[in-house]
Amino acid sequence: MDPSRSTRQRGFTLVEVLVALAIVSIALLSALRAAGQGTANAGELRMRLIAGWVAENRLAEHRARGDWLSLGIQRGVAQEAGIEFAWREEVSELPSPAFRRVDVFVYQAPDTARILAHLTGFLLYSPKVAR
Repeated sequence: MDPSRSTRQRGFTLVEVLVALAIVSIALLSALRAAGQGTANAGELRMRLIAGWVAENRLAEHRARGDWLSLGIQRGVAQEAGIEFAWREEVSELPSPAFRRVDVFVYQAPDTARILAHLTGFLLYSPKVAR
């Protein structure tokens, strides 16, 4: 056996260590980016969920009051969970005169370019009975 070989220490070269560090840093940056995107997606989902509640509330109010909405477009604002939302209702007629279609679109105020929620509901005409 060669004595120079037995005293030689085994280990990683500087190049191997640098390559390993580069691979680990790329993996960590990818994981960090994925976590950041997950956080941004969670915020977007929260906004869409709350906007859906605003749309549901608009339809529920009309049904609870027994509203018979006039045809056309109405706009307004609503606050939910401390966030201000703008809504637009498009009321259209249906083949049956006893029903109206209501499309509710909800946006984060004041930007009305991006729809966060869209809900379609139907109202039934029920004449109020005097007591």
